Amino acid sequence: MLIRAKKRSWHVPGTSDAHVPNVLLRDFCATAPNQKWATDVTEFNVSGQKLYLSACMDLYNGEIVAYRMARRPVFEMVSSMLDAALSRTNCVAGLIVHSDQGWHYKMQPYRAMLVRRGVMQSMSRKGNCFDNAAIESFFGTLKAE
Repeated sequence: MLIRAKKRSWHVPGTSDAHVPNVLLRDFCATAPNQKWATDVTEFNVSGQKLYLSACMDLYNGEIVAYRMARRPVFEMVSSMLDAALSRTNCVAGLIVHSDQGWHYKMQPYRAMLVRRGVMQSMSRKGNCFDNAAIESFFGTLKAE
């Protein structure tokens, strides 16, 4: 007799189930600063300890607009990074902030921060790392060096 394991659904309280489209569509080219940003969180092993980095990259020139580090991948790390990035510029009209579908980016306070500033949110398709390749490539280079 074959018994299938039940699939578990992990829902983080405070996250939105609203569908966020992939507005970026792998078009990583920008003709001016503050048109398209890519963001993600990565994990480092430093002397046997985990360290998490949340970074935001301007796709115009590859500049890291803001970053935050923490010992745990907490929401405050991601939200303070976004706040720092948005506070660097007054001109966010037409800005797209692209991320994967991590729980941080689905949190209502994160989404509200984007809406308040008039920023369009874009998310990768589920399980497709190529949709966020620009920031993933940066993290790969950073870890290799």
